[in-house]
Amino acid sequence: MCPIIARGRQSFYGERGSNMKKIFTTKQVIEISKKLRNENKRIVLAGGCFDLLHIGHLDFLTKAKKEADILMVLLENDATIHKQKGENRPINTQRDRALLLEAMSLVDYIVLLPPLPQNSFYDNLVVDINPTIIATTKGDANRVHKERQAAKSGAKVVDVTELVIDQSTTALLHLLHEDL
Repeated sequence: MCPIIARGRQSFYGERGSNMKKIFTTKQVIEISKKLRNENKRIVLAGGCFDLLHIGHLDFLTKAKKEADILMVLLENDATIHKQKGENRPINTQRDRALLLEAMSLVDYIVLLPPLPQNSFYDNLVVDINPTIIATTKGDANRVHKERQAAKSGAKVVDVTELVIDQSTTALLHLLHEDL
């Protein structure tokens, strides 16, 4: 295992409990999104791992925020990332990744995704949140899922940025491993 992997350790920040102002569960954010829609706020939904924050993430989130009043980030859980990205991922725990996103002023809400056993659960969550926009990157491998969710929720899928191959967490990890 790569020595930089944080698997099994507690969050550096410990449990923040009520100090967290932007981090919510799926159940909480469904209620929040209802309130926001009643206030005629436009929600843009962006999802991902955000394992090692880099300039590509900043560009994506900045451009997504420009699409609506509220930027809501669906943050994948550790088990899902491990399954999708491999044995040495995630590098940071979901809690730590959420805390990093919380520090970004352009992010309004972070949704801690639990393990979702089927795409239908993810679809239902998006329908319940009822965003105006679902942000994606041009060439996103998950676009078909986002299109399906948009059709079910009445949202519009918007490519907010181009895919930047050399600015992914995977690419950065490869560079680190080459230097070790």
